[in-house]
Amino acid sequence: MNLESDVRDLWQRYDDGDVDAASATVDELDTLDAFLDALEAGEVRAAEKTGSDVTSWEANEWVKRGILLNFGLRETLAREYGDVRYHDVLPLRDTEDLGDRGTRNTPDGTAIRRGAYLGSDCIMMSPSFVNVGAYVGDGTLVDSCDTVGSCAQIGANVKLGANTLIGGVLEPVEDAPVVVEDGAALGAGCRVTSGFVVGENSIVGENTLLTPRIPVYDLVDEEIYYGHLPANRRAFTRFVESSLGDHDLFAGGAYKPAVVALDIEDDTLDATRREEALRE
Repeated sequence: MNLESDVRDLWQRYDDGDVDAASATVDELDTLDAFLDALEAGEVRAAEKTGSDVTSWEANEWVKRGILLNFGLRETLAREYGDVRYHDVLPLRDTEDLGDRGTRNTPDGTAIRRGAYLGSDCIMMSPSFVNVGAYVGDGTLVDSCDTVGSCAQIGANVKLGANTLIGGVLEPVEDAPVVVEDGAALGAGCRVTSGFVVGENSIVGENTLLTPRIPVYDLVDEEIYYGHLPANRRAFTRFVESSLGDHDLFAGGAYKPAVVALDIEDDTLDATRREEALRE
């Protein structure tokens, strides 16, 4: 049997109530460890792009079930990380392999959970956190106070500005996670949640909230999109009139957030260009 079939079989027995954390055998825990190893090596991913369009990302249900099994079939244990003691079902990731790939995680606050993948020439500043099942592509910068949530898919040469939150999702297993495609740059304080997809090479202004519930007014295609930002856009938050209209509690009317997307200008590209000296 291969890893996928092993995980599917174990999930079925777990779902049927035939195995739990108290009864899991060494062989079953070995399957879970092999699965986490495959995630950390980038051999399996929680989601994959099945076409050329930004909307073609699909979840790998069996991978997300494998992650859930690591919670359902493991006991919470007392653990140590440096001088920090904590309790969790998963240890933090061994980082010995990162140096061989030119990837850096600065001390005193970078935490990478077991089952997360970091590519070559990445920079992970402290404090920051990458959760189980997340994929961070080559050359990507995870800045201070950033969180990359469970199963989030971050492309190559992405810039995540300081204090950026990339949301995670494990349930339902058929839902695709947050995706930030290759070459995108997110300004400080951005929030990307609920399976939103940021198209490649797009630049997102500071403190922008990207979620499927907020419309993207794309002035390039002259379309309104939900759940994704097309490739090669410059996006920022603006407020539009709410359907609440006039109300006694809202002098001058009520407003709700929206995202406006434009073509990328040369000066915007210059402001976000990658500094190769950081990766030499």
